Amino acid sequence: MANAYDIVVIGAGTGGYVAAIRAAQLGLKVAVVERQKALGGTCLIWGCIPTKALLEHAHALKVAQAAKEWGLTGIDGAAVSIDMPAVHARKDKMVSGLTGGIEMLFKKNNIDWIKGSARLTGKQPGKHSVEVTLEGGSTQAVSAAKEIIVATGSTPRSVPGIEVDRKKIIFSDEAIHLPYVPKSIAIMGSGAVGVEFASIFKSYGSEVTVIELLPRLVPGEDETVSAELERTFKKRGMKVLTGSKVTSAKAGAKGVDIEVETADKSQKSSYDLLLVATGRGPVTEGLGAEAVGLELDRGYVVVDSMFQTNVPGISAIGDVITMGGPHYQLAHVSSMEGIVLAERIAGHAVQPINYDHVPRCTYSDPEIGSVGLTEAQAKEQGHDVRVGTFPFRALARARMAGETDGFVKIVAEKKYDEILGVHIIGPRATELVAEAVMALRMEVTVEELVRTIHAHPTMSEAVGEAAHAAHGAAIHL
Repeated sequence: MANAYDIVVIGAGTGGYVAAIRAAQLGLKVAVVERQKALGGTCLIWGCIPTKALLEHAHALKVAQAAKEWGLTGIDGAAVSIDMPAVHARKDKMVSGLTGGIEMLFKKNNIDWIKGSARLTGKQPGKHSVEVTLEGGSTQAVSAAKEIIVATGSTPRSVPGIEVDRKKIIFSDEAIHLPYVPKSIAIMGSGAVGVEFASIFKSYGSEVTVIELLPRLVPGEDETVSAELERTFKKRGMKVLTGSKVTSAKAGAKGVDIEVETADKSQKSSYDLLLVATGRGPVTEGLGAEAVGLELDRGYVVVDSMFQTNVPGISAIGDVITMGGPHYQLAHVSSMEGIVLAERIAGHAVQPINYDHVPRCTYSDPEIGSVGLTEAQAKEQGHDVRVGTFPFRALARARMAGETDGFVKIVAEKKYDEILGVHIIGPRATELVAEAVMALRMEVTVEELVRTIHAHPTMSEAVGEAAHAAHGAAIHL
């Protein structure tokens, strides 16, 4: 039958499209249902890729504005500013090129893209089916002999009492397409999305205020990383309000009036825009989960370590799932889940993902890359902890690049010398963390990292030096 497949994937984000490609590589007949006009999902169209493109423009602007320091002639650094239409044109070109690349991969692997919205419709003898509402409004039934994969992802969400009008009070979806640089912007939330946009808009020339309910910025990171990020943000001229709550936000013709409650007072301020970056929620509305008895928890699809739901023949991956505890909403996590799931469906022997080894990357200025336990978490778990820290300012390569803020911090266990976590804030942190991920996966000791030769002059020397520091013997400090 034309509409009969081995696997039907609902959603073509970084989890769904990767699962589809891996399943097709393993000889399965695959269809992907996606209602957006392009493949790639939130990461490629609304998140990772466009925001990092905006950050690259911010870096280029930073260099141009310091033209004299860099020995660049013919450039008046004081007169250099950002051209938002040009920025968006380049960003959109990159996005369209990458989405087009996924379409080519679908064709190469004989994957059918069904353009529409899918709804689970229950189980027929020997197969599961979905009903797809196509672009024109007609419907099409599609069946999966082996498995349906739910990979519908997540969407920005607000907090009670804050109404997002998507004009003056906006989500990241609007921020990536903003056609102008606001004079002032307040940002609710200091997770990855919040601090990345804080970095972008500050670089572009906005007055930026970051408002965080918890006591510190990037609260999921090591406390020393949070303190360093706050220090650098304030040095750049940003206003940081931690332990603070937005109690009221009213959009008007000229901007947004905000009331913020801090530990000791309440204050009112006005901004051109308010960006709500307080997290993301699952996309399960209209999925038909209730009709097939799919277990949900606060809207998230409940799965086990092999991504199986309570309904046989239906699995789920990515931002839409919960395993009963915290689950990273990260593109690279979704992709690995897609690969593991596809291989499991194809009959391969697979192992559950070790979520303790997930790299956490924040592309702010300075960047953050981390993996494993923070110092506080290691102590809470009863480890006898030793720590080694090395600042980038002591590196020749960092000085060449003009990026000397930040450090590498290694958290290790004393008795067995095992590395428990690595926390990096500074230049190229999101690249440097790859070595740390491998170190944790291979259960590397600090001594082994000390004996690993790091090329000179490189940023990676900071990782080796932090290992030396954990043994009390940093060479260049």
